[in-house]
Order: sequence, then C-alpha cells, then structure tokens
Amino acid sequence: MAGNSRVRLNAGERQLLLVVGDIAAAIVGAGVALILWGQLDFLGPTADFVRTRAPWFIFLPLLWPIFMVNLYDVHRAGSWRATLRGVFFAAAAAGVAYLIIFFIQEGSIARRAILYFLTLTVALTLVWRWIYIRVFTAATFMRRVIVVGAGEGGRALLAASNLLDPKPFELICLIDDNPEKQGQEIEGAQVVGTNGDLLGLAQGKGVTDIVVAIQGPISGEMFQALLDAQEKGIDIVQMPLLYEELFGRVPIQHLESDWILRSFVDQVRVSRIYALIKRFVDIAGGVFGLLASLLIVPWACLAILIETGRPVFFIQARMGQGGKHYNIVKLRTMFKDAEPEGEAIWAMEEDPRVTRVGRILRKTFIDELPQFWNVLRGDMSLAGPRPERPELIAQLQKEIPFYRARLLVKPGVSGWAQVNYSKGASIEGSAEKLEYDLYYIKHRGVVMDTWIILRTIGSVFGFRGV
Repeated sequence: MAGNSRVRLNAGERQLLLVVGDIAAAIVGAGVALILWGQLDFLGPTADFVRTRAPWFIFLPLLWPIFMVNLYDVHRAGSWRATLRGVFFAAAAAGVAYLIIFFIQEGSIARRAILYFLTLTVALTLVWRWIYIRVFTAATFMRRVIVVGAGEGGRALLAASNLLDPKPFELICLIDDNPEKQGQEIEGAQVVGTNGDLLGLAQGKGVTDIVVAIQGPISGEMFQALLDAQEKGIDIVQMPLLYEELFGRVPIQHLESDWILRSFVDQVRVSRIYALIKRFVDIAGGVFGLLASLLIVPWACLAILIETGRPVFFIQARMGQGGKHYNIVKLRTMFKDAEPEGEAIWAMEEDPRVTRVGRILRKTFIDELPQFWNVLRGDMSLAGPRPERPELIAQLQKEIPFYRARLLVKPGVSGWAQVNYSKGASIEGSAEKLEYDLYYIKHRGVVMDTWIILRTIGSVFGFRGV
C-alpha cells in the first residue's frame, strides 16, 4: 500500500469536520423547529411567517458552535462520555442565554420555538457526534506512523500519546541507527530497524507519516532515507511540530537551543492589524468587565466580610510584558496572613488556605474581575499567559528552559494554559503550563484569542476555575 493512498485527517481537518457537522445538525434542527412552530401556531411555515415572526432563526445554527466550543478539542470529541456532557452543557448554556434575552426584552423570542430548536438540535448533534466517534476515529482515518529516533524525544512523544483516548495515531514501530537499541521496547513500541529498513517498512505497512524525533545532527544515510520516503508520498514531520499539533503545547524539554529565535523571530510576525484588533477588543472587554464588576463585586465583598472580615481586596506585584512590573487588585480568597513571612507560596489544589467563599470566587473567576482595570490600562490583555509574581519568575527561569519567553507578550486575564490545564502549581506544573503559553505565543491570532475567551466563558458557567 502506498503511503499517500491512505485517508487520514489531521487535527485541523477534524476540527473543521466537527464544526461543519454541528452547523448542519443545527440547520436541520432550526428548519424542523420552524415548521413545528408554524404548524402548531396555525400560521404555517410561509415566507411571511419567517419574515415577520422568525427572522432571527437563521442565526441559531451559527450560534450553536459557540456553545459547543469546548467540544472542538479533538481528543475530547473522541470520547462519548465527554461528548454527552459537553452537548448537554451547551444546551443548558444556550437556555440560560435565551432566558437572559427573554427577560431583558420580554416576549422577543418565543419559548416554544427555542424549546423545539434545542431539543431537535441536541438530538441531531448527538447522532452526528456518535457517527463521528464510530467512523472518523476508526483506524481507516488515523495516521499510521513510524517514529525515527528512540531517544528522549521519541519516548516523550509516545508517553504523551499513550495518555490520550482515543489514540492520536496508529504507531507502527520505531527506527534507530543505534545498534544497542534494536529490539528494545519503548513505551509499548518496538525498535525494529535502521535507516536501511525505513522505506521498505513504510511502504509495506501503509505508513502515512514519518516522525523525526532525532535531537542533534542526522546522519547522511538517514537523511537520504527520509528523502526517499518523502518522494513516495509519505509525510515527514518533526517531533516538536507534531507534538504541538496533537497536544496544543510545545515540548520545552526537547527543543534545540535556537528554538526561540526560529519560532518567535523568523516565523512569528504579528501584524499591526492583529495588534489593533486585539487592543480594541481589550478595551471593549475591559469596559464590559468593569460594568459586570459593579453588579457582582459588591455582593462578593459582602460575603468576604461576613465570613472572614477585612481586608476584602489585596494588591500584589506582577511581571508583565518585557519584564515590566505592575500591581493587580484581587478579591481576597484566602484566610488572612496566608503568607505570614511575606514569601511567595505555591497555590495548591484544594488549598487549605482558601476560604469557603474564596472557593466559589475562584471557581467562577469572580476574584479576577478587578483585573479588567489592568486590561483598560494596557498592563494586561483579555487573552495571554497568566501574570506571575516576580519572585516566582526569578525562581522558575532557573529551573525551566525558555521560561522567560512568556514575557514576550502581555499577560492575560485568561490564557491557553488556563483553559487546558487545571492541576496545582509546582515546578512541574509551571513547566507544563509554559508549554501551553509558548504554543499560544507562537500561534496567537484573532481566532485563537476568540477561542480562549469563549472557552473561558464556558469554564465560568461550568465552575471550572482553579
């Protein structure tokens, strides 16, 4: 079987397929709901009826993917349990949004029409997602991969992929020129040959992709073997790039020393248009956030006063873009004197220093609302790496490679790490969060910023804050 004769879908293609399928399900749901609404109201689904009573129906299928945003992670989309939870959560969020609009402008949208739409769209979306899981996560649509290099890079890729369900690709074997590694089993895969065996194995096993996980120079023989495979239609991809695509983060422990220059100087050139759009959205979001704060923060302050008394707010230094220091104001979520020596202490999961009110404020991100003032000032953005305390940055940049690179952009109220990673803080946790932060810096743009904001809103309504 030739390498290029096999159907395979990468992560971006799968996401597009999911979006198109969800929109199609919502279009059918909206159409049938319109017919039911018209018939039951004895009006009939005529052109006049649509024009006078239901012109807003045409927007419903386009809004549905926004509520489904957390299910466009291809790994989550491959799990039926996560799909069920995500679809019903999307329906609940859409219902809440409808109720808000309905009570602001009573009677503007008929309740029966929305009930029909949500019921039908949820059912059709579940059918479509079940088909996706049964068909498009099957072996026929998966990449068949040979990993070249059985060292630390190859081991890291396989270890990470083994934690995912369903698997992101079908691994055939590993190839390595080191005779001592022949026959070894690494993360459940066998090392079965050298560069001389690469092309024959790839063609004989119907391989679609060869992943180069060699750190350091590649021998002339291996380089020629890779070129021969590419000429046969097999895709050659470097391990860090595949790692980014599959996991949405950068493998900082397996990068060359000049990676920062190649990624952030040679490849990433943020346009002025993006910078202007980002600042405009930040200003609009900052104003909206402060207005929301006026409605919510007084009640949070009252709850803090009742439980633990003053102070309600606290001020901390943070390090922003380019190492610039600035202060943030947060609602107090911990008991008084949580850091009696004034020394920065790692926050933990189920941190005993957090009050009962503080847990609710953290879960809903209400404690972060005052930071919208920093967004308006220009210290922060809506989306970006979360700001860190200067003393912790001084420690972490000694322990973690490339750590200071996160200061290349403005810190954010929320970020790519926050919507993808929720474990407690530590050196190891900070290293993994950095992998997400560097991925964001490398791939940042209007679409990614929008995705982060939408997923953050979903986290707020789902009480997923940390």
